[in-house]
Amino acid sequence: MKNITIADVAKHANVSKSTVSQYLNKRYDYMSEKTRKKIEETIKELNYQPNSVARSLKQKSTFTVGVVVANILHTFSTYIIRAIEDFFHEHDFQIIVCNADDEPEKERKYIEMLRAKQVDGILIFPTGGNLDLYEQMKDDEFPIVFMDRTIEHLGIDTVMLDNHLAARLAVDEFVRNGYSRIAIVTTSIIRNISPRIERIQGYRDALRSHGMEVNEAYIKTMDVGQISLALADLFQQTVPPQAILAGNDIVLVEVLKFMKENNKHIPKDVAVIGIDEVSFASFYTPSITTIAQPTKEMAKSAAERLLQQIRKEERPEELPIIQRFAPAIILRDSCAVK
Repeated sequence: MKNITIADVAKHANVSKSTVSQYLNKRYDYMSEKTRKKIEETIKELNYQPNSVARSLKQKSTFTVGVVVANILHTFSTYIIRAIEDFFHEHDFQIIVCNADDEPEKERKYIEMLRAKQVDGILIFPTGGNLDLYEQMKDDEFPIVFMDRTIEHLGIDTVMLDNHLAARLAVDEFVRNGYSRIAIVTTSIIRNISPRIERIQGYRDALRSHGMEVNEAYIKTMDVGQISLALADLFQQTVPPQAILAGNDIVLVEVLKFMKENNKHIPKDVAVIGIDEVSFASFYTPSITTIAQPTKEMAKSAAERLLQQIRKEERPEELPIIQRFAPAIILRDSCAVK
């Protein structure tokens, strides 16, 4: 069968090739509804498939962006990816998602692969282990946006949570309910991953604002496989904590598993709050108080920033390099009044 071309569509619809091209690129400003309908019907009738390779060569764009996620197991990452995909789908872009597993070398391979495929830009949840690569992309003026994590001195567009506020909201809620011995558990900070560092600092500052001393034995950072051991150490303290702030959703799962396996009851034996809203929080028994991130708004901001760079649009003067979004506390039963 003959390949149907844009010229065939134009001839069949009795319009110019330029008009068909404008239709395909969704530029309808000077096109009547009757013309749009006629081209749409013709495309269906002829089963016309636009040549994406030719389009890419003509417009010097692959209409593809990469998303390199530090760890796709995080609920936050999943929500962000979905919202980013929705945004770019509306703008006729496709996304390629890569999971770095928090491994800098794996992240490096994915970034190099995406650039070799000539994607138009990359949105990265940086592992923090490839400074030279991030700097090279910036020097090349390659469109790049960081999500969730930042490396401030690089001056790369970043969208992330106000992590200090997230920790403060949790500590304030514990204190409001009468808890004074409050612990925080996060995953490893070996590469100074900014959200974890900031949440610990926010926890420290919040305790001090309430006139409480910071007990270093109540601060635990470790790989996921070691969290149960860290929790066991917490409860073996001469004076164990009354409340635990789980630094992210993965830590929260490990905390809940530990409580169940060790027959500890929430909040009777220990109160719990988790940073990151999770799907099971509302129906877990007891329901879990969480600190939620505005994922849709964050994803939209990051995607808009990347698209602005891809289109080489002038940067709005009021747009900060690092944009932080405020979290919100969702009150449930895991931090009941004592």
